[in-house]
Amino acid sequence: MSSQRPEVGDLFRRFRDRLAAEGSDRVGLSARPEAGDDGPAGTETHIGDRQQVTSPPQRGTGRRSGRRRGGRGGEEVRVPEAEFTSYYGRPILKGPVWKWDIAAYLFTGGLAAGSSLLAAGGQLTGRPALRRAGRVTALAAVSASAVFLVKDLGRPARFHHMLRVAKPTSPMSMGTWILTAYGPAAGIAAIAEAAGVLPRHGLLGLAGRALPSVGHAAGLLAAGTAPALATYTGVLLADTAVPSWHEAYPELPVIFAGSALASGAAVGLLAAPPAQAGPARRMAVAGAALELYGAHRVETRLGLLSEPYRLGRPGRLLRAGRLLTAGGVAGALLGRRSRVVGGLSGVALLAASVATRFGIFYGGVASARDPRYTVVPQRERVEARRSGGGTST
Repeated sequence: MSSQRPEVGDLFRRFRDRLAAEGSDRVGLSARPEAGDDGPAGTETHIGDRQQVTSPPQRGTGRRSGRRRGGRGGEEVRVPEAEFTSYYGRPILKGPVWKWDIAAYLFTGGLAAGSSLLAAGGQLTGRPALRRAGRVTALAAVSASAVFLVKDLGRPARFHHMLRVAKPTSPMSMGTWILTAYGPAAGIAAIAEAAGVLPRHGLLGLAGRALPSVGHAAGLLAAGTAPALATYTGVLLADTAVPSWHEAYPELPVIFAGSALASGAAVGLLAAPPAQAGPARRMAVAGAALELYGAHRVETRLGLLSEPYRLGRPGRLLRAGRLLTAGGVAGALLGRRSRVVGGLSGVALLAASVATRFGIFYGGVASARDPRYTVVPQRERVEARRSGGGTST
């Protein structure tokens, strides 16, 4: 049995030659392009016993890097457009867990502050309708604020626990103490408005005679605390890591202060006759000026981070707020003799305050969801530090 078997080298060479022949037949390429062709469909080069077929560059709409694989001919590498994504599609930041009740808390807190300032103005200038409307509205608004805040905290005991420590560096701690000082003062001032209906004799009569003086002091105390109540919520939002809130730290307190003044003015325009509504009209002008100035600064100074305030639901709310503010102020000034026009102006200013607070709130939430608003500003700050360091050296 002396059958001669082919060696491994012979088998490998035959296999290689068969593959080369099949590849040449399949591609159908020659060493040179035929005359009359539109252009080279490809090239075939021989390196030793091997054949290398190179296809021409493909045309496409994607962006090309200009470099070829391995430095030789071949299909050009296409670089895809950058996408701002994160692991498993999750946002880079953990978004705010706050819901709509915190946006409502922002509005009612500003309304309470503006109403106390309105009441103090009516008290000092002898306008009882403004004083009464401002005090009653302030108590109702701060009570609603407490409900919204406790709803967000989950348990009323948590508000009490915040009073164990006073931290000046914590807006939440300072806000708790501001509410603690403001709430009783606003409540006493509102209760003092019931002095006229109490009996004239006995203990109730004694209380009725003492309430006006006590209410006078409490109303001034509430008005003195009102600016802090109106602006601390803006500081609270800016103290978070939410990009469009954090970067707007100089403007948010200004916007909230203007919104508080405008909403307080709305109460006066709704409740007081035109003859007593002069302070309310002046408050409306001052509040609108602050609010529109702050909104303009946010849209022009923040760059990319102002985008969440212009797009989608936040953009619609803030644009509606600006239009309602302008319309409310115009009606308050032009219709100063008409109770109906004054009332409509008050409704417009209240609606503007609601739209502004909710627009700011939802704009910040939108900026936390999109990784672009976190990544791009960080890269810009890094590049600015690098360029600054390079020029200094």
